[in-house]
Amino acid sequence: MARLTTTILLATALVATAACSKKRPAVLPPAAGEAPPPAYQDPNGGMNGGAGAVTPGSAADFKRSVTSDTVLFALDMYDIDSEARAILDTQVQWLTRYPNVRVTIEGHADERGTREYNLALGDRRANAAKNYLAARGISPSRLSVISYGKERPVALGSDEASYAQNRRAVTVVVN
Repeated sequence: MARLTTTILLATALVATAACSKKRPAVLPPAAGEAPPPAYQDPNGGMNGGAGAVTPGSAADFKRSVTSDTVLFALDMYDIDSEARAILDTQVQWLTRYPNVRVTIEGHADERGTREYNLALGDRRANAAKNYLAARGISPSRLSVISYGKERPVALGSDEASYAQNRRAVTVVVN
């Protein structure tokens, strides 16, 4: 009788274990640190092949086409310097090419200062970028601004290198 009980328990354990096993998927995702296979690029420069395709006028096309979507600022400043002008000029070219695209310009600040001060500084930075784009011919109705102050840092840390990355205005394609 004890032998029958042991056999039944072993059989039950084997069935339960077999029911929990998973089949290995046919295609495995890339390992950590491994790049996914590149999308096919056709000879005339367009991307084909589904997941890697970039639609003209999209946010991905914007990021690929402009020098940068981010303009950096000096401490407690919101003026557009020569480096910022060069970046914004590439954004003007892209926005001119796609006149129906709207963008939001996000203003940011580093963690120093009060919340209220940083929200106001982020607003001035976003508006400085907006005003530059508008002065270059982009309709202000296509440009909206928002300030996040110090609430959305891109670089975590309390050092000058982190602060410098967080003092910024970022142009984000909305549609």
